[in-house]
Amino acid sequence: MPLDPSPVRARRLPLLRGLAAAATLALLATSGAVPAQAATYSSDSTKPNLVAGLSGYSDLWQSSGTNDLHGTVKNAAELQWNDRLTSWINQHATSDQQFRALQNSAYLASDLSGYDQSISIADGLGKNLGSLYVQGRISGALPLTSALINSSNGTTGAYVSTSTAKATFSYPRPFLNVDPTATKVDGDTDACAPSAVNGSSLASIRKGKSWADASGNLKVTRVAATTDTTKEFATTDVTLDPGYGTAGICTGGAFPSGHTTTAYEAGITLATLLPQLAPQILARASEAGNNRIVLGVHYPLDIIGGRMNGEMALSARWSDEAFRTDVLEPARTELVNYLEQQCGNTLAKCIAADTSYTDNPYGGAKIPGGTSQVVKDRKSAIKVYTERLGYGFAPTTSTRQAASVPAGAENLLLSTFPTLTDAQRSSILAQTEIRSGNPLDTTWASAHGTAPGSWQRLNLATAMSATVKVFRNGKVKVVSTGGQPKLIVLSK
Repeated sequence: MPLDPSPVRARRLPLLRGLAAAATLALLATSGAVPAQAATYSSDSTKPNLVAGLSGYSDLWQSSGTNDLHGTVKNAAELQWNDRLTSWINQHATSDQQFRALQNSAYLASDLSGYDQSISIADGLGKNLGSLYVQGRISGALPLTSALINSSNGTTGAYVSTSTAKATFSYPRPFLNVDPTATKVDGDTDACAPSAVNGSSLASIRKGKSWADASGNLKVTRVAATTDTTKEFATTDVTLDPGYGTAGICTGGAFPSGHTTTAYEAGITLATLLPQLAPQILARASEAGNNRIVLGVHYPLDIIGGRMNGEMALSARWSDEAFRTDVLEPARTELVNYLEQQCGNTLAKCIAADTSYTDNPYGGAKIPGGTSQVVKDRKSAIKVYTERLGYGFAPTTSTRQAASVPAGAENLLLSTFPTLTDAQRSSILAQTEIRSGNPLDTTWASAHGTAPGSWQRLNLATAMSATVKVFRNGKVKVVSTGGQPKLIVLSK
C-alpha cells in the first residue's frame, strides 16, 4: 500500500530554537495560550469529510479500490485537459517561478530548521508587512499566530489530513512513467521504479497528444533540487528538494494535493485574520498550489481539490464558537497589534503605503484557455485567484444551477462582515460564487441530498472584497467587488 505522501513534520511549533524558543514559551504562558491550545474543541473531533466534499472527482475517475494508482477513466476529455495544463505549466514556468515552487514545497526538517508554507506565502501580505510577519514568526514574537497556522501541528495550519482522500481516489502523479517496463530514474528509490508504481491506466488517453511523448508519458521536466541561501524565510540555508524519487511522493495519490491543502489552510487563516488583505493573500495561496503543477507533481484538479479542503477546514474552525473565541480571535489581535507596532501606524495606513504582492509565473505567456496569470495589484490578484478556481475546464453539468453554499461556509466571513447575520453572510457567498457545472462542483449532488453544498464554487477573494448594501428588510446585495469590504446600510 502506498505510503502517506505527507512529509514527516516536526510535532512542535516551528522555528522555536534557542532564545526565540524561550521567549515564545514565556509569551505563551503569560498570554494564556497554552490552556487554550491544549483544550478540546468540538471541531477537534468533528473534522470535515474531505472525501464527501470532493466526491465530484468520482465522475472523472474511478480508482481500482486498492490504492494502487490504477483505475478507470470516466471522463477522458476533462482528464486530458488536466494533462495538457500540467505539461504546459511545467514547461513554461520561469526559473524564478521554479525556485518559488521549491520554496513552497518545503516543510520543517525534523530538527525544526527551515520553513513551511505558512511562512513562505508571506509576500501575500505585501513587501513590508510580509517581511515583518516573517520576522515575527522567526523571532517568536507571534506565538499565538504560529501555534495556529504552522504546517506541522498548527490548529488550523495542520488541521486536516489528505491521506484518506488520496487513498480513496488513488490517481497517479503526472511525472510517473506509463510503461511498467521502463527503466527506473537514477537516484529514485526502488519503490518508485515503474515496475512498482506507474500511470499505465492513463496511457490510452495520452498517446498521440502533443503534451505527451509517443509512449504516452506527459512532457514533464523534473525541477532540480537546490539550496535556498536567501535567508528570506529562515536564519539558515535550507535544502529544497521536490522528492520525485521518494516513496512518499511517487506512491502517494495525486488527488487532492496535500501541499495545496496546507497552503490554503495557512492562506485562508491569514485572510480571515487580515481580511483587509484577503484577495492578495488568497492569490498567494493559489500560487503556492499552482507551484505544485510547476514542479510536475500535481495536476490542476489536485490544486482545486486542495483549495476546497482548505475552505472546509477553516469553515469548521470558524464555526466552532469556543475555538473562535479562544484561539482565532486572540491570534488575530496579536497579529494586527504586532504589525501595527512594527510598521508604526494603523494597519490600513501600513497597507496603503506598502508594495502589493506580485507574480509573473510564465514570463507573460498565456496559459491555454486562460491568461498569463500576472499579479500586480489587488484587482489582478482577484482575477488570477478566480481563474484558478476552475482552470478553464469545460462544464460537465448545467452552468445555470442555483447557488450552492455549504453549511458553515458563511462563517469564513465572520471577520470580514462581523455585524451581519449568518444568512446575510451566506447570501454574499451565494452572490459572489462562480457558475455551476465545473468538475468537482457538487451542486447537483447537494440538491439531491448526496453531497454537501459546493465548495468548488466559493470565491472568497470576491466575497471578502465586496461592497454590500443592507436593506431594511435584512436582505443584502453585493454591488461591487475588488475594494475594501464595506457595508452600505440603507435606512429607507
